[in-house]
Amino acid sequence: MQLTAKPSLTNALLISICTPDFKGEEAAESLKELARLVTTLGFKVVGSQSQKQSSTKKVNVLGEGKLAEIAHLTGNKGLVEEAEIDEELPEEIAEQAGSFDIQSENLPFACADVVVFDCDLSPSQLRNVENQLGVEVFDRTGIIIEIFSRHARTKTAKLQVEIARLNYVAPRLRETSSGDRDRQMGKGAGETNLELNRRAVRDQLANLKRELVSVQHEMKGRRTQRSEIFCVALVGYTNAGKSSMMRAITGSDVEGENKLFATLDTTVRALYPATQPRILVSDTVGFIKKLPHDLVASFHSTLAEAKDASLLLYVVDASDPSFRAQLDVVHEVLGEVGVEDSKKLLVLNKSDQLDPEQQQALMQEFPDAMMTSTRNPLDVSKLHQYIISVAQDEMIEDEIIVPYTAKGIIGEIRSSMSVTKEDYEATHIKLTVRSNAIDLARLKKKMLSL
Repeated sequence: MQLTAKPSLTNALLISICTPDFKGEEAAESLKELARLVTTLGFKVVGSQSQKQSSTKKVNVLGEGKLAEIAHLTGNKGLVEEAEIDEELPEEIAEQAGSFDIQSENLPFACADVVVFDCDLSPSQLRNVENQLGVEVFDRTGIIIEIFSRHARTKTAKLQVEIARLNYVAPRLRETSSGDRDRQMGKGAGETNLELNRRAVRDQLANLKRELVSVQHEMKGRRTQRSEIFCVALVGYTNAGKSSMMRAITGSDVEGENKLFATLDTTVRALYPATQPRILVSDTVGFIKKLPHDLVASFHSTLAEAKDASLLLYVVDASDPSFRAQLDVVHEVLGEVGVEDSKKLLVLNKSDQLDPEQQQALMQEFPDAMMTSTRNPLDVSKLHQYIISVAQDEMIEDEIIVPYTAKGIIGEIRSSMSVTKEDYEATHIKLTVRSNAIDLARLKKKMLSL
C-alpha cells in the first residue's frame, strides 16, 4: 500500500476531529502541520473540515451529516448520497471539545480527490470511510510513512522506513474481489490471496529486520571508532533549519529544503574551519508531533548519534510561534531513546525573521540560549567558537617530551592534538598539548616503547 499522488492533479481535503483531549490551538496547529506534510508529498490542499467528537474510535469516525457533507466535496462516489443534518454531541461533550472550527466554506462540488485525517485510523475505519466516500482515504501515519519512504537515501534509512511501512500496511491488506474462492494450488494450497499476501509481508519483514541488525552492527562499530572524538549532534523539529546550520558550520554540501523531512539520513561531517583534535558534527532526523511508534522504534539507531554525542544543539525555528511545543516533542522523543545527561544548548535559529523586540523578548525568556541566523557569518562564527570552547573544556593539558630520534611522532601529535606551546631543547622537543585523556594515555604508552 503506497500513495499514488500525481503532484499537479491530486486535490486533498483535510479532516480534523476535535475531542476533549485534542482541541483549540493544539488541533489548529496540528492541522496546519498536516497541510505542510500533505504539500510535501505533492498533494494540493483544497480545504479542511472539522467536527467535534467524544473520541476518534467511531466506526465511520465522523457523524453521518459530516460524512454526507464531505461526500459532496468528493463527488458523491460512495455510499453516502444526500446531505443530512450533522450529528450533534451532547452539550456537555461539545463544551469540553472547545470552539475550534476551521471549516472551509464555499468549496465546489467534487473538489477533492483524496481525504486525509489528522489522526490515526484503524484498518476497519479506513475501509468504512473509503466505502462511504468512494475516494482514497489516508490517515496521518500513512502520510508520514510515505514521506519517509520517498526521502530515505542511505541503506539504513531505507531499511528502517520499509520496516515501518510494512508494519503499517500488514493489517490494512484487503481481500481481492474474488474473496475466498481465489486460492492457490501446490504450496500454500487452501490459502486465499489475502493470507498469502500477509505471509509474504511477514517473511519480508523478517528478512528486513535481519538485514537491519547487520547494518546497525556496522553503524555501532563506526560510532565506537568515533567515540574518542568530540561529537556534536544537531537535534530539533523537522524544518527547523538543522541542515542549513550543518552546512554553515561544516562547509559541507548537506542537502536541505524548506520542506518537512527534506533530509532523513544522519550525516556526519567535521567542523570547519578544522580544529585539532577534530570535532565531528552530525545532523539527525527531524522530529514531528505524533511520530508513528514504528518510526520511533526503527530510527532508534539513527538517534543513537544524539545519545553518543558530547554536545547537543537543540535547533528551533524561533520565527515559528509553535516552537515551544515542538521543543517539547524533541525532549520527549530523545527521552525515549535515553538521551538525558549530554550537555545541551538551545539554538534560536532563523533570527533574521524576527524584529529586534522579538529577539530581545526571546533572549529574556531563554537567557541561556544562543540567537542565530545561518545567513549571518558572525552568528555562525559565534556558534563555531562556542563548540570549540566546550570541546576544549573537556580536554586536559599535559607536557610531552619527544626525542629528536623519534620519527613520525610529531606529525601524529599535530594531527590529533592541540599544541599550545613548543620548546626546543638540546636532545628533544617539549610540547604542551591539549587532548582527551584516552589519546594522551595512548601516546604516552607509545612513547615508552620508543
